[in-house]
Amino acid sequence: MSVYTVKVEGSRPATEEKPSAGPVYRCIYAKGGLMELPAGLQSPWEFLSESVKRNPKNPMLGSRRRQITDGKAGPYAWLTYAEAYDSAIRCGSAIRGRGVNPGDRCGIYGSNCPEWIITMEACNSQAITYVPLYDTLGANAVEFIINHAELPIVFVQESKLSAILTCLPSCTLHLKTIVSFGKISIIQQKEAEELGVACFSWEEFSLLGSLDHELPPKQKTDIGTIMYTSGTTGEPKGVILSNGAFMAEVLSMDHLLRETDKVGTEEDVYFSFLPLAHIFDQIMETYCIYRGSSIGFWQGDVRYMVEDLLELKPTIFCGVPRVYDRIYTGIMHKVSLGGTLRKTLFQYAYNHKLRNLEKGLRQDEAAPLLDRLVFDKIKQAFGGRVRLMLSGAAPLPSHVEEFLRVTCCSVLSQGYGLTESCGGCFTSVANVYSMVGTVGIPMTTIEARLESVPEMGYDALASVPRGEICLRGNTLFSGYQKRQDLTKSVLVDGWFHTGDVGEWQPDGAMKIIDRKKNIFKLSQGEYVAVENIESTYSRCPLVTSIWVYGNSFESFLVAVVVPEGKALEQWAMDNCESGDFKSLCQNLKARKFILDELNSTAQKHHLRGFEMLKAVYLEPVPFEIERDLVTPTFKLKRPQLLKYYKDRIDELYNEAKVPKV
Repeated sequence: MSVYTVKVEGSRPATEEKPSAGPVYRCIYAKGGLMELPAGLQSPWEFLSESVKRNPKNPMLGSRRRQITDGKAGPYAWLTYAEAYDSAIRCGSAIRGRGVNPGDRCGIYGSNCPEWIITMEACNSQAITYVPLYDTLGANAVEFIINHAELPIVFVQESKLSAILTCLPSCTLHLKTIVSFGKISIIQQKEAEELGVACFSWEEFSLLGSLDHELPPKQKTDIGTIMYTSGTTGEPKGVILSNGAFMAEVLSMDHLLRETDKVGTEEDVYFSFLPLAHIFDQIMETYCIYRGSSIGFWQGDVRYMVEDLLELKPTIFCGVPRVYDRIYTGIMHKVSLGGTLRKTLFQYAYNHKLRNLEKGLRQDEAAPLLDRLVFDKIKQAFGGRVRLMLSGAAPLPSHVEEFLRVTCCSVLSQGYGLTESCGGCFTSVANVYSMVGTVGIPMTTIEARLESVPEMGYDALASVPRGEICLRGNTLFSGYQKRQDLTKSVLVDGWFHTGDVGEWQPDGAMKIIDRKKNIFKLSQGEYVAVENIESTYSRCPLVTSIWVYGNSFESFLVAVVVPEGKALEQWAMDNCESGDFKSLCQNLKARKFILDELNSTAQKHHLRGFEMLKAVYLEPVPFEIERDLVTPTFKLKRPQLLKYYKDRIDELYNEAKVPKV
C-alpha cells in the first residue's frame, strides 16, 4: 500500500455467512513479523525491577496533594524508584497476609495518585490480578464489579470510602478487606466490621507487610488485569488482559518511538491526569516506569490543572479530544482579544509554519524563530518543556490537531485503540504531517484488515477501501470475564471485530469514519450513520456537544445541543437579546440561530438533505457522567440520552411538523 504498511495476506471474497474482507496489512517496522516479547520476560513487575536497578534514586512518583499550606499547594514531593519499589513489596506482602494469593483479584478504586500505582505494582509483584474500579462510576457499577470480579480486597481513595460502604451490604460474599489510600475513621471502620469486613488506613496496612516476603513465579499468560469498560449500553464488560499483552503494548510503543522519534528516558516527566482506571493512561505510566521516567500527578481538580502543569513542567503530555478542544478554544479566545498587529503576526506565523510542515519539515525545523517569538507563550502554558503530545480515546478534530501541531512546539501523535486491544493499535508517525486527521499505521504487534459492511455501503475491496476494522496479534484481550457469549461475538476466526469503521489512506494510515453499531434507518429508507454526522456538526464553533437522533418512524433528524456559552452570549449582545445563558437556551431566536449555523456547517461539508437537522433543543448543562449520559471517556450513551430527553425529542418532532406560516 505504501512505505508505511506492508501487505501480508490477500483479500477474502464474500460468502453467504461472511462479508468480503480486504487484504491484511502490518506496520513497515514489523515487516519481518510481529514484534514478540523478549525471551524470559514474564511480568510488568520486571519493568519496575529493572528501572530500580538502573537508577534507584531517580524520582518516580510525585504529588502535591499533601503539600498544601493555607489552601495553596506547594512543590511536588517525590518518591524515588527505590522507595516506591519497597512500598510495593510491603503492600504486596500485606495483601498476601490477608489471604489473597497469586491468581486472586484486588480492586483499586480512586483517582490518580502514588498509592494507585504502588497498589498496582504490589499486585504485579505477587501475581495478583488488579481490577480498576472507575473513579467516575456510581455505587451500582462499583457493586457490580466487586461481585462480578469476586474481589476479596479493595484499595480505596479516602473520599470514595462512603461509596464503598454504601454498597458493602451487597458485597460481603467476596469482599473481606478495605484499605484506604489515606485515613479511615473509627465510625467507618466499625460500620464495615459489623458486616465482617476489616478496614485499614494506608499506613496501618503497610505495617502488616515485610520487605523479606518471597515473590511468587509469574507467567506472561497470567491475567495481569481485568479492566471493566463502561460501554454505551448494558452492564460493564470485564476485559481480560494478560501480562504478555500488556508488556507487548508497552514495548511496541517503545519500538515505534525508537524508529520514528525519541524513546522515553530517565529525564522525562509525565503528567498524570487521565484516569488510571482506563487503559490509555495505564499503558503510558507503565511505559514511563519501564523507561525510568518520572510521573507527576495532578491534584484532581481541573481548576488547578494549569497550575500543576506549570509546577511540574512535564515533557510528555497525553490528552483526549475534549481536553485538547478546550485548550484550542481557550487559546483562540486569547488570540481574538489581541490587537490587530498581534492577530496579524499570529496568523502570518501560523500560515508560514503550516506550509513548512506540509512540505515535510520536522516540527523543530519548520519555524524555530517563530516558535520562539510567537508560539512560545502557548508552549509555556504546558510548562515549557513538553516534547511529545499524544491523543486518544476519541477522534481528534482535524482543525484542532492542525492547530496544536503548529502552535505547541511539540510532536503530536493521534492514536486509536480499545481496552480489548490493550490500548493503542494504530498511531500516527511522529513528524509525518500528512497523517493529520488519521489515526496512523498499525502498531508493531498487530495486523489489521477491513471487512465490508454492506448495509452501510462500505466495501473493503473498493478503490478506496472502507469497512469494519478487524485486528489480530499479540496485544489482544483474552476474552470477557464470565461472558463467553460476548467473546465469541467479537472474536471470530482469530480476528477481533472492533465495531469501528475505517478507511485506508494511500499512505497506509487509517482514518476512522464511522461506528458500525450506531446506524439507523429513517422512515423513507435512508440509512443514517449518526457518529459521522455528529462529527461534522461538531465542527460548528457554536456547539460544545451534540446528540443527533432519528428513528424509522420519522423522516428527519433532530438534536440536543450544548451551545458554546461565549458564542451564544455574543449573539445575544449583537442582537439586543437579554438573559443569562440558561434563558438564552430557551430563546426561540437563539435556537433558530444555532440550527441555521449547524445546517450551514452541514452544507459546507456536503451532508445530504436527509442528514440536515429540522429542530434542536439547547441544553445549558453539559452531558455529564453523573447523569449517566456519557461514558468516562465522554462517548455518548445513546439509550440513556433518549430516555433522559424523550419528552424533549417528542416536542422537537411535533414542533418541526407544524407548517411554517
